[in-house]
Amino acid sequence: MIRTPLRPLARILTARARGENPDAIERENIRRRHEEMQARDRARAEGRLVVLGLFFLAGFVTIGLRMAHLSMSEPEEPVAANRSHGITMQRADIVDRNGHVLATNLETFALYAQPPQMVDPIAAAKQLKNIFPDLEEERLIRDFTGKRKFVWIKKRISPEQKQAVHDIGDPGLLFGPREMRLYPNGRLAAHVLGGATFGKEGVNAAEVIGVAGVEKTFDGFLRDPANEGRPLQLSIDLSVQDAAERVLEGGMRIMNARGATAILMDVRTGEVLSLVSLPDFDPNDRPRPAVSGDPSDSPLFNRAVQGVYELGSTFKIFTAAQAVDLGLVNPDTPIDTRRPLIQSGHEIGEFRNKNYGPTLTLAKVIEKSSNVGTARVAQMIGVERQKQFLRDLGLFDPTGIELVEARSGRPLLPRQWHELEMMTISYGHGMSTTPMNLAAAYATIANGGHVVSPTILKQTEPQLGPRVMSERTAAAARAMLRQVVAGEDGTASFAEVPGYEVAGKTGTADKPNPKGGYYKDKVIATFASMFPASDPKYVLVVTLDEPSIHAAGRVRRSAGWTAAPVAAELIARVAPLLGLRPRVEPGQRAGITLTSN
Repeated sequence: MIRTPLRPLARILTARARGENPDAIERENIRRRHEEMQARDRARAEGRLVVLGLFFLAGFVTIGLRMAHLSMSEPEEPVAANRSHGITMQRADIVDRNGHVLATNLETFALYAQPPQMVDPIAAAKQLKNIFPDLEEERLIRDFTGKRKFVWIKKRISPEQKQAVHDIGDPGLLFGPREMRLYPNGRLAAHVLGGATFGKEGVNAAEVIGVAGVEKTFDGFLRDPANEGRPLQLSIDLSVQDAAERVLEGGMRIMNARGATAILMDVRTGEVLSLVSLPDFDPNDRPRPAVSGDPSDSPLFNRAVQGVYELGSTFKIFTAAQAVDLGLVNPDTPIDTRRPLIQSGHEIGEFRNKNYGPTLTLAKVIEKSSNVGTARVAQMIGVERQKQFLRDLGLFDPTGIELVEARSGRPLLPRQWHELEMMTISYGHGMSTTPMNLAAAYATIANGGHVVSPTILKQTEPQLGPRVMSERTAAAARAMLRQVVAGEDGTASFAEVPGYEVAGKTGTADKPNPKGGYYKDKVIATFASMFPASDPKYVLVVTLDEPSIHAAGRVRRSAGWTAAPVAAELIARVAPLLGLRPRVEPGQRAGITLTSN
């Protein structure tokens, strides 16, 4: 910028020559300079005001447009940012074969505290103790008055409890949303469902994970968002399961048993329609696992798939069926039952030292349950063929049923399998397996000779495996089992259910003593059955642990007196629920003579 001098020399000399005052020229230049400076400042200020005005105009337009947008949108509560966005909360339902809910979700809340925000922590602790009696007041006071900034108080609370805590009015007591697992039927099918608990947790979310049963086996499926909430459908029938549990619990009490289990299976699909293990528990309040003592003492113990027992004479039909299938005998073949039968220095005896005479037909050996006769048949079969047949029936390995507990139910086989072991195993001693293994093996006989794999999932068509015996052999075995129930000398006469043609076999095995040997007054009593015998649809296995009942003037522990009548009551109760109509035999007409008038 070029500045004009205040006292230009030319003008000063000219003014002096004319006799004018040179200072007037300086004052005039100063005035003009001030006017120019004021004009520039005014222009700069006006430009700034224009820019500021434009900013204010843009702000008002933006706010106005946002207000117009909000006025046209639906009202919505603000939601705080979820810091636990990685936690998957939703878990699919579990339903029975008919779509009835067995496990679902319930929205609830967790209660936590932030002590720095609490107004009166001591008073809050005292009031929380009144709402939740299981809390320790002294511990709450220590947590609230100490250095902790966050304290979990309750992982799950009811709506009533939430309101009571809210009424305390302390800003340091806060609630976090929770999704808890709910089993609306309580203890029903507890060992099938297993239970769930909280896994990864945050203030605003917590994942639910399975800890046992199908909840754990299918944990990935139940938590997978890709399934879009599709429920897990089981083979269990809720009505049948309820009836079976009621009957078995009553039978266990009447028979003074320590525990019991019952398995009802479809013989063509392997579907388990009912699985009961007693004692049981409520999966809504699952107890802690036992850390000592006998695992079977815990209500969490699933006797159907974890209980490995000697199942006694229920094995005899396998020996008879294999011998028939090999062409060694038929149901009418006489079998040597003379005593004593000595093998490797050990005598094979009969139950209660009975004597069945010199011979019995194979059918009578099964009907009367002769150990000696069965052992003689096993001698015809031989060790290797016996082992292979039992392996083919699935009695050497845990069942593949979809329960995590089933993996531990591995059958116990003898270390050495010689002639003596072959003979004792032929009538169910010296080898231990689970009731689920036994049910699957009996289903093979019932369906005509095909192996089936037990499953807890609903099936839409038969799932028949390889054939291990002919249809003719399976029919002969079913006929022999029918005589065990309906024959004059059958050991399971108390299992007869009019109209439903029950076929089955009792098995009474001395219970092993952990210190060695066997108890003299404790047994495992089992009745394995199928019905209707003429065209079997279902297999039922009932096992009682240490039953004892006083009947007919003495204490009875055998399966014919304990497990068989319980199974009969169970069949009578569930068969109508399964849609089976009883076959009513026509009775004799009364002796009335019609006469004409």
